[in-house]
Amino acid sequence: MEENKNTFKTIDEYIMLFSSDIQEKLHKFRKVIKESAPDAEEVISWQMPTFNLHGNLVHFAVHKKHIGFYPGASGIENFKHKLTDYKSSKGAVQFPLDKELPFELITEIVKFRVDENIKYAELKKKK
Repeated sequence: MEENKNTFKTIDEYIMLFSSDIQEKLHKFRKVIKESAPDAEEVISWQMPTFNLHGNLVHFAVHKKHIGFYPGASGIENFKHKLTDYKSSKGAVQFPLDKELPFELITEIVKFRVDENIKYAELKKKK
């Protein structure tokens, strides 16, 4: 079976795969993450835009009808009371493409994950 998969090496290349209206959402999504985690490194992991800070911080990806946001299980668990309007699972939330993205909430989740990863890295150093 042959896979028809686009490959890319940067978040810019990923964003360019989509229509201009989706690109606009992705640029803003990326900007919000970068502002919330200025020391995070941008990479591609599992063919998704990823931000690393002492390990995986968050990922995002475009799907047919939503943008998947992957802040890990702790990011979902700690904000589940604010995610009730969205479909979510243990480590992911789906933001519909036809609705405004909740950038304040995304900021809160990313900052939470930054604090969590920094604390984890400090604990690791002490061991």
